[in-house]
Amino acid sequence: MDSGVASAWVVLGVALVLANLPFVNERLLAVLPWRTAFKPLALRLAELLLCYLVAGGVGRLFEARQGMVAAQGWEFYAVTGAFFVVLAFPGFVWRYLLKRKKGTDS
Repeated sequence: MDSGVASAWVVLGVALVLANLPFVNERLLAVLPWRTAFKPLALRLAELLLCYLVAGGVGRLFEARQGMVAAQGWEFYAVTGAFFVVLAFPGFVWRYLLKRKKGTDS
């Protein structure tokens, strides 16, 4: 497997993990404890945006290591943002749509 393909898979894996991170824990940025029992949805969405920027930075780092970084227009960010939201769907479903027994919500 050439390094370009491997780096693409790494970026996709990082994006998948980061997209679901805000929904699978109650800590701020997965590190700092949150002051109430549950984080509000608005905070989770803000974390999702920050995770999108981090995943994009990882992708840009890999692109810069392989050569010249291509200029991107608004279309690129619209498509990658929508793709990131799709990657976050499993975590959103787990957090908000699955019925769980009382006392088991983490």
